[in-house]
Amino acid sequence: MSGDDLLRRWGERWVEGPPIAHWLRYAYREQWVRFHSLPKSKRYADTEDEYAIVLDRYNTVLDELFGGEVVYVITVDWSDTPLPPSHPHEPARWHPGSAEYWTSVCSEPDPEYLTYTHLYVSQTPWERGCLDELLRTVADDILAGVLITDIALQRIYHPYDGGADVILSTTEERDQLRSRHAEWLSSHPLGL
Repeated sequence: MSGDDLLRRWGERWVEGPPIAHWLRYAYREQWVRFHSLPKSKRYADTEDEYAIVLDRYNTVLDELFGGEVVYVITVDWSDTPLPPSHPHEPARWHPGSAEYWTSVCSEPDPEYLTYTHLYVSQTPWERGCLDELLRTVADDILAGVLITDIALQRIYHPYDGGADVILSTTEERDQLRSRHAEWLSSHPLGL
């Protein structure tokens, strides 16, 4: 699929926002849920046992969302120009297969802080553990802005350092997933 086709499909499916991870939870609040990666909402793993918990939580939800499917893996780079940087996309090394440039979005229009987010995409059959290196890199706050979605763009998974945001097709689907993993939810009144 070409980048233009994917962008068109994204715009048809997610009309309220571009594929910028941190914007989606605001645009789709009624379909959003956040899970924390460690007990008591601890943000970062300090031991291999804690990394095992982080990866298990990431993979458990990813299995429920994408088991047996092919997924898009999307990573980002940033610059102050609308064209992607000429240097190689560093996060591409964590993609399964090869990542290709997809599109760019102006993510900060203020001229003083002008920023473009450049998105890169690859496809892979989902299999538990297939993205562990990428997920651990996200958990350590080395990589940000990652999105994982099914080919039909029905569900979005955004891991971050400390947890994951999930955007589902319906509020009912969100509620079911939230109920299955209630012990991973934040005690914050807004679910953060």
